[in-house]
Amino acid sequence: MTGTGYAALDASHAALRAVVGALAATDLDRPTPCTEWTVTQVLRHAAGDQIGYAAFLGAGPGPEEDPFAPSPTPPQDPKAHLEQALTRSAAAWATVAPDTEEVAVPVPPNKLSARVGAGACALDAAVHAWDIALATGQPSPLTPQLSAELLEVARQIVEPLRQYGVYAAELAPQPGDDAEAELLRYLGRDPRWTADR
Repeated sequence: MTGTGYAALDASHAALRAVVGALAATDLDRPTPCTEWTVTQVLRHAAGDQIGYAAFLGAGPGPEEDPFAPSPTPPQDPKAHLEQALTRSAAAWATVAPDTEEVAVPVPPNKLSARVGAGACALDAAVHAWDIALATGQPSPLTPQLSAELLEVARQIVEPLRQYGVYAAELAPQPGDDAEAELLRYLGRDPRWTADR
């Protein structure tokens, strides 16, 4: 496991790795908060996004499939499928100094500071870890500290992405929202989502 030098990214990778590591074969076709996608498709999308970040940083080719049209067919080994993506992403970010003013990233405007770019990569991993966890009855992997850090990043990058359907419209805050709920609502996700809703 490669440390990236970016704490939120390491924590988000760990969260996604743990959630996918706990999956059973029967979980892979379950519905998720990403309403059009199953657990398999969210897993494939999340892995593809991590490869995309690595590719933009110059660490090999991009994903083999379009992360925004992921196959519903489960990978032969879901954990290995994810691990190769996280390993590539982590190794790529580990080569980027945190004070780098501009790095290439696969989200508009396609150039961000290293800290914000790594945060965007972390946001992607952590939120999809949450999606898979909720879909499969696992506890949320989002901690208060990580949620607060990712919300700060999200407020810098998400608005231009909504027009492409990457994130849904922001949901109205509710009384008593904690950092996790605030982050999820900002990203258009219902913190109380369940598969039967």
